[in-house]
Amino acid sequence: MQKSYYRILSYKLKHAYDIEGFLDSYRLLLQKAIDIIWVNMEWIEKRQKNCYLVRRGSRKIRKHYYVKRLIPVIPKSREFKRNLRNRLLKDWSYAAHYVDSAIKVAYSILNSWRRNYLKGRRKRSKPRVKRRFVRVKETLYVYRGGRIRVTVKPRELHLEFDLSKAWFRNRVKGWDLGELILKESELVITFRKPVAEKEPISFIGWDLNLYSLDGFSPKYGWIKVDLRRLYHVHRVHEVKRKKAQSKASKKQSVKLAVSRHGRRERDRARDFIHKLTAELAGRFLDTMHGFENLEKRGMYGRSRRHNRDVGKQNWKMIVQYMSYKSRVKLVDPRGSSSLCPPVWRADDEAPRGQGCKMQEVWLNSG
Repeated sequence: MQKSYYRILSYKLKHAYDIEGFLDSYRLLLQKAIDIIWVNMEWIEKRQKNCYLVRRGSRKIRKHYYVKRLIPVIPKSREFKRNLRNRLLKDWSYAAHYVDSAIKVAYSILNSWRRNYLKGRRKRSKPRVKRRFVRVKETLYVYRGGRIRVTVKPRELHLEFDLSKAWFRNRVKGWDLGELILKESELVITFRKPVAEKEPISFIGWDLNLYSLDGFSPKYGWIKVDLRRLYHVHRVHEVKRKKAQSKASKKQSVKLAVSRHGRRERDRARDFIHKLTAELAGRFLDTMHGFENLEKRGMYGRSRRHNRDVGKQNWKMIVQYMSYKSRVKLVDPRGSSSLCPPVWRADDEAPRGQGCKMQEVWLNSG
């Protein structure tokens, strides 16, 4: 039986509506939902096994110990969600479906916090909502005649957005609209299209390095992607930001230049990675891409230069952008250097760290 999944695209549309009051009300509603769920969470004490490394000569030995840890249990029963909805509806002057939207976002935020808390990346502190946005469900808007009509207050206030002259209209012709994200000056529109999932005809195992993205496939051979331009983007803005910071310490008006360099660096890096992943997905069709599930937190050491080089990497962003353009599989990076990249199995025929020598494919992502 052939499986299917949705391909999703999102585009931004500028607007000039004054919706600051609506955005502030939704932010407070969302924070209230998080507060109520947080108060009703249960904390269960469990015994957890941890370890640390001890050097003995040239060897590293793991020492294990046990600790007691509190594990959060988020309430998700129907009765609790019904009571939560009724409490949030009190004094809410906008459409009632926004309460359902806020509950959905609140659970998404808390589930994300819980996953990071269990991995040791978050403390036992309640998440705070700082950004102003509104998640518009499909029941809160109507799309007809190339226009989107968003309900804010039933029979009182509506917002209209014209897509008939949007630059991306031809790209999403025949696609279905998904949920919308309403912000202060723009509307984020998501489009989805069902796509039949095909069995991959080839596999590529990728090794994420400082200056390159190295891969191997039985079908395509060795593949080398040059990432020096991406590293150059981070290095150039690092130097510019350092100069601006030295001036900002003496002159407060230069502080805006520091944040401006940060935004430019982010935008240029995202643009490069978008073009890179689009080229990889277009060149290697029906391919499963295997990436190492790298975490920067365990890579920092005592060397300042090494820590800065690690901080400049965009490994997670490459995997994230590639995951919605092609099929991606994450693998444990431990011992991956001695594995066969295309299938991520031990290569018994090749010596440790070596594989078959085949042709190189250079990608020009510039």
